[in-house]
Amino acid sequence: MELVFVLTLVACIVATGGLLAATPWLMRKDECFAVTVPEGARRDPRLVAFRRRYAAVVAAVTAASVAGFCAALAVFPGVFGSELGLVALVTLPTFAPVAVSFALMLHFRRRVQAVKRAEGWSAPRAQAVAVVAEDDLPRALPLAWNLLYVPVVLGTVALGVALWPSIPDMVPMHADFAGNVNRWEPKSVGSVFFPVLVQLFMIACLVFCHWSILRSKRPASPGAPVTSALAYGLFARAESVLLLVSGLIITVALGVSFMLSAVGAITLGGAAVVIVVAVAPILVGSVAISVVYGQAGSRLFRRMEDAGAAGPGAVMPADDDAHWKLGIFYVNRDDASLFVPERFGIGWTLNLGRPGAWAVIAGFVAVTALFLVLVFVAVG
Repeated sequence: MELVFVLTLVACIVATGGLLAATPWLMRKDECFAVTVPEGARRDPRLVAFRRRYAAVVAAVTAASVAGFCAALAVFPGVFGSELGLVALVTLPTFAPVAVSFALMLHFRRRVQAVKRAEGWSAPRAQAVAVVAEDDLPRALPLAWNLLYVPVVLGTVALGVALWPSIPDMVPMHADFAGNVNRWEPKSVGSVFFPVLVQLFMIACLVFCHWSILRSKRPASPGAPVTSALAYGLFARAESVLLLVSGLIITVALGVSFMLSAVGAITLGGAAVVIVVAVAPILVGSVAISVVYGQAGSRLFRRMEDAGAAGPGAVMPADDDAHWKLGIFYVNRDDASLFVPERFGIGWTLNLGRPGAWAVIAGFVAVTALFLVLVFVAVG
């Protein structure tokens, strides 16, 4: 259990830090550190140097985080018996690359903005893009695919009903990171079918993420509208497939492993190992899609488009820097889109200029609060 946890955490730190370090190369070629630039400016020596410095520092911090975490475990081997101590131990190496990445992004964002002003890169007028026969382009999986979660939940319920007579009067509910059970609950519908509640909450979050991909604004390049739209469609489909497959793997692993631990077929620590191992293909898939497709299909677009990018001094088709606060928060009341692709990172974000975005945030908080109340009622 301890070894699996350590290896998984190290893999997560390395994967996260690696993706963060590679982020400047995974973005659209008309964006550099969340700043709109001409497509040809991507090869500007100054911007290239910014990307290399950023990557070198993030990679160094990631390596230091892994080394520091392993060294701390060697010095404090008994930390697995203390949840508070272990949480404190893993917090710094887990979030250090993220925090450093954000700080560096803001630093180089200011540097790129200074270069942009000095070179006079501007977009005198925004250009709208319309793609003919858009319905024929690839897109994210239809929302109906999420019906695959129904047999997962029903299967978990059926397994719990079938195993009910064999479940002891006291059900193991929690174990420390060494695999030792430290909390038991009397056998009841709430304690035995607790994983179903967790599954339903996870499924609600996953379905919402899937829906947000379908409703997101579709970026397209005025110079190559069909090619860029095709690249984005392929990216959205790949992300929706990964989301669905990841959700199915985790919910199945959660339901089956917990039910088997309740009956004593495996330990609760063993159930945790099953869930941790289930994360591995998800982590690999996420990294693979990010590297192969790039943000919003940018890497596919660069491979599919014709050679001969515009020069650094070319006029930009659009410039919405003013709507991106700190490079990551999109606020545009004139944009009807509720979701838009991120400016620095892989995925999507909310348009905080729309009232619906705040309704989504409030809804998420309400659903999470409801979930916590139900958990307390079920096993409290």
